[in-house]
Amino acid sequence: MARLRTIDSDALLDAAERVAIRDGAVGLTIDAVAREAKISKSRVIYDYKSKSGLLQALVERRLRLEAGRVAAAVSAEGDSPNPELCGRIAAAKDMPDDDDRAIALTLCAAMSSEEPMQAMIRDVVSKDIEAVTSRARCAPLAVVAYLALHGMMSLEYLDIHRWSDGERGEILAEILKLSHAASAAGGREDA
Repeated sequence: MARLRTIDSDALLDAAERVAIRDGAVGLTIDAVAREAKISKSRVIYDYKSKSGLLQALVERRLRLEAGRVAAAVSAEGDSPNPELCGRIAAAKDMPDDDDRAIALTLCAAMSSEEPMQAMIRDVVSKDIEAVTSRARCAPLAVVAYLALHGMMSLEYLDIHRWSDGERGEILAEILKLSHAASAAGGREDA
C-alpha cells in the first residue's frame, strides 16, 4: 500500500499562492491546489474544509506576515512623533512585486463574497486607524495620511497604477509630512 504524502500547512498555502499567481481567482480551486502540492484533494479538504476555508487561511497568513513587517517598521520609528503612522509609511517604501499583485488581486476577487474574510480586513483596518490616531494631536489628519498611504498601496497592489521609484518616493515623503503635521505640538484637534 502506498504511503500518503504529508505536507505542512505553510507548504500547502505556498502551493495555493503559486496557483493564485499562475491561474488567478478563477483557477484557485481545491483540485488545483492539491495538484500543485502533489497531495490528494481530500487532504486539502481535511485541512481547510472548503475553498472558503483555504482562502481564509491565505488571507490570515498574508495579514500575519504584513503585521510582522509593519511591527518591525513601527519599532524602528520609535523616536518619531507617531511611530505607528511613520512605521506604516516606512513599511510601504518597497513597491509590490508581480507575485504580490497577483495574490492581492486573487484574494480580493475571491473574498468579495466572503463575509468572514471581509470582517478580518475590517478588523485590521479599525485597529490600524486606532493605532495611527493614538498619538496624533490631530486625529483627522492622521487618518487622511493613513488613507493616502493605503490609497496609493491599493492602486499598486490591484495593478491599477504603477509609479516610478521617484514618484513613489515623493508621494511617501508628502504622506510623511502629513503624519508629522498630525502629530505636531501645535496641531489642532479639529483640523
